[in-house]
Amino acid sequence: MSTVKRVVSVGAHSLDAELMGGPLLLKYAHEGAHVTCVHVTQGRLEDPNATQAAKDAYLKDLLEQNRRASADLGGDSIWLGYVSSSMPSTEEFAARMEKYFTEEKVDLVITHWRGSMHPRHIATHDAVTNAVKSMRRKGGSIRLMYGETFEDLVGFIPQAYFTLSKEEREQWFRALNEYTVFRGGVNDFPYQKYYPTNLQVRQIESGSSGDTVCYMYASLIENQLW
Repeated sequence: MSTVKRVVSVGAHSLDAELMGGPLLLKYAHEGAHVTCVHVTQGRLEDPNATQAAKDAYLKDLLEQNRRASADLGGDSIWLGYVSSSMPSTEEFAARMEKYFTEEKVDLVITHWRGSMHPRHIATHDAVTNAVKSMRRKGGSIRLMYGETFEDLVGFIPQAYFTLSKEEREQWFRALNEYTVFRGGVNDFPYQKYYPTNLQVRQIESGSSGDTVCYMYASLIENQLW
């Protein structure tokens, strides 16, 4: 793993990048790599009566959750400045991602699989995949993998498994718990039951010796078996 020096996980919303890429980010960070969580959009208060001050405070708090979670993983984070209502075209989005990946000399990208229930996840998949395709056509060696979330499971095929040590598991969940949504403070999805259980499911599935996460190869880009 030490040959990879720059790793980025691109998530459509806060928490997505950490859910998909967190285990690999912390593993590569332990090897000395520079790792980053990229958040495409940020949530906003849906209350139509919310004041601008309340909206600003909400965004400030969410960005702080981004920062703490990425720091727990051994890296940093950025927000691309988009909100759900102002997503760019796929072409513009992909061009921005390619510019960022090139400038940052990214070795490995992790993002959403396209089989998602969420439009912003699909948009992020398309832009990141197109950016990496373009870089590969130009001779780059950047790699792409798709991470697992409960929202992106249509056609998702586990292909690469990674076992987490007890310390790595604790580190990942410490990062995830920085988010109010993961702790159950935003909606009623049982994040704190689902993801620990999924570690055990993937362990059984792969026959590994401990808690396990999985990823899917970007086969149309890699164009070879590993």
